[in-house]
Amino acid sequence: MRLLLVEDNEELAQLLIQRLSVAGYETDLLTTASEAQAAVATTRYAAMVLDLGLPDGDGLSILREIRQREDPLPVLVLTARSGLQDRVSGLRSGADDYLVKPFAFEELLARLEALLRRPGQLLGRALQIANLAFDTESRQAFIDDKPQLLSARETAVLELLMRRKDRVVSKKLVEDHIFGLSGDVASNAVEVYIHRLRKQLSDRGAKVQIHTIRGVGYLISEEKAA
Repeated sequence: MRLLLVEDNEELAQLLIQRLSVAGYETDLLTTASEAQAAVATTRYAAMVLDLGLPDGDGLSILREIRQREDPLPVLVLTARSGLQDRVSGLRSGADDYLVKPFAFEELLARLEALLRRPGQLLGRALQIANLAFDTESRQAFIDDKPQLLSARETAVLELLMRRKDRVVSKKLVEDHIFGLSGDVASNAVEVYIHRLRKQLSDRGAKVQIHTIRGVGYLISEEKAA
């Protein structure tokens, strides 16, 4: 899952990136309002963590611009401004949540997870099978509206299969999709990723099945009632 962090305190930013990486998030870091405005206009993120005190402007200007164009990007404001009026201003400008510095990373992570449990905002272009949803813009999977952490290749396989729901996807197509034109691919590499994805979906309660069509490929479908 890809996040955007807009923070000009280098020490804090690097610490957050490290901790978010351990939690399973890929994070892009920007340090100015102008860079952030350009990034959110061209790149789809699952969420943004936004500092308000930036060297070239107020973070609220970024927030207002995002909301004016009706972008539903979840935004967690991160700031040293702790006054009631500051919090009210941030929320009225379109922030989804507001966290005051200093803060505990565990709280930031919990607040991010809460924002990302709102798939209705993210699923601008959604693929859906039973209780499994996939947002093709943020490339995020949800089971029962809860975001799921998958590896990049597991995510790629899931999207490919879900785009062809109830249709067989050849093993060669899966291989090309996740490995590109690389010639050095183990003969069982696709089976390994299919097995991992199948197990993760099953363990997390997804009501879908990934079928192996021997000698042909794979197919995802809604789990049939017993």
